[in-house]
Amino acid sequence: MNDRSALIQLHKVGKRYPKGAEDVIALDGIDLSLPAQGMFAIVGPSGSGKSSLLHILGAMDRPTDGEVAVAGQSLNTLPESGLTRFRRKTVGFVFQSFNLIPNLTALENVMLPMEFDGVPGRERRRRASALLERIGLAARLAHKPRELSGGEQQRVAIARALANSPPLILADEPTGNLDSMNGEMIYELLKEIAVERTVVVVTHAEALAGMADRIVHIRDGRLEV
Repeated sequence: MNDRSALIQLHKVGKRYPKGAEDVIALDGIDLSLPAQGMFAIVGPSGSGKSSLLHILGAMDRPTDGEVAVAGQSLNTLPESGLTRFRRKTVGFVFQSFNLIPNLTALENVMLPMEFDGVPGRERRRRASALLERIGLAARLAHKPRELSGGEQQRVAIARALANSPPLILADEPTGNLDSMNGEMIYELLKEIAVERTVVVVTHAEALAGMADRIVHIRDGRLEV
């Protein structure tokens, strides 16, 4: 747990969930180190532990065993308030179902995380506009999610994930609701973003995972070498 070049370091991480008389083992002794830039795909069959791993990386769940450090911070010892602050400052989330606020415009959706972080209104608008322009949606600032295509909604979601300039982006099946053309566009965008930060993508799409700098295979809660 002392690799200073790594953004993510996991040592012997396990996760168990109680179910009846026996625990369900979701993760079993995961050792993983990922650097501070690059795109990394986590692939494996349903129930293999992909989502459990992503939730632990994003401080949405705590491990049962082992140590987790992200951006030089041990997540094991942080109180709930510290985990909330960690998620706000360090991690941007991208979900399969986009999770945009339906009554807010694209611009307002991207501004929202900055509001929670105390960024002044004028600066929120400037940064959100710049992010949407960067991803090719400068003409869609005032559009609400229902007025956008699936691919456009996911691009807004990616811009929102970047709002507070986190060093880590976690994407859970980000192309699952998109056709192949839009899916490839989203992966290209994530690949571009990964030049300056760490992007971890959970996916079933092996072909798209091939665009990542490294593929991490997981099965039955264990990493496959």
